[in-house]
Amino acid sequence: MPKLVVLVSGSGTNLQAIIDAFPTQVASVIADRDCYALTRANSAGIPAYLVDRKLHRHDLSQRINALIPDDCDLIVLAGFLSILDNQLIQRFPQKIINIHPSLLPRHGGAGMWGIKVHQAAINSGDNESGCTVHYVSEEIDGGAIIAQAKVAIAADDTAESLQQKVLAHEHKLLVAVISKLLGVN
Repeated sequence: MPKLVVLVSGSGTNLQAIIDAFPTQVASVIADRDCYALTRANSAGIPAYLVDRKLHRHDLSQRINALIPDDCDLIVLAGFLSILDNQLIQRFPQKIINIHPSLLPRHGGAGMWGIKVHQAAINSGDNESGCTVHYVSEEIDGGAIIAQAKVAIAADDTAESLQQKVLAHEHKLLVAVISKLLGVN
């Protein structure tokens, strides 16, 4: 049975979608801050770990690396806000994926996360936005794109309303990509 490790930083709605779709495959959840996603993991009986995000990137990645079993099939960054170092990325080539709330390469890179991404899409006058699942590489939001889902931006959309539209697609897209990569469901 495939093993997933999910890295989180926030409320964990994407984590919940993963747990609902793959209830026996999530081996552990690792958070870089105290967040509601840890509660979701605990409620599902999944081992959950908290690693201090204030550590230097290398030290943070080393601690995370120590928590990931060698036989892990896929590592999913589901709203994970810390940046992983190259050593961890190279340990799991093509086995670490991320969900980003825009149509990369638009509105990606350092500092582009959460509501900032949606505000950038509106400020840029974009007609559409969406979400992207991509492989994690040494470049922030620069790994190969696996799949995208698009949503139209309405004239009256705010960053908050756009965020909600995109989030609904994130859950579906992330589960579909995981299913495809693991060859399950």
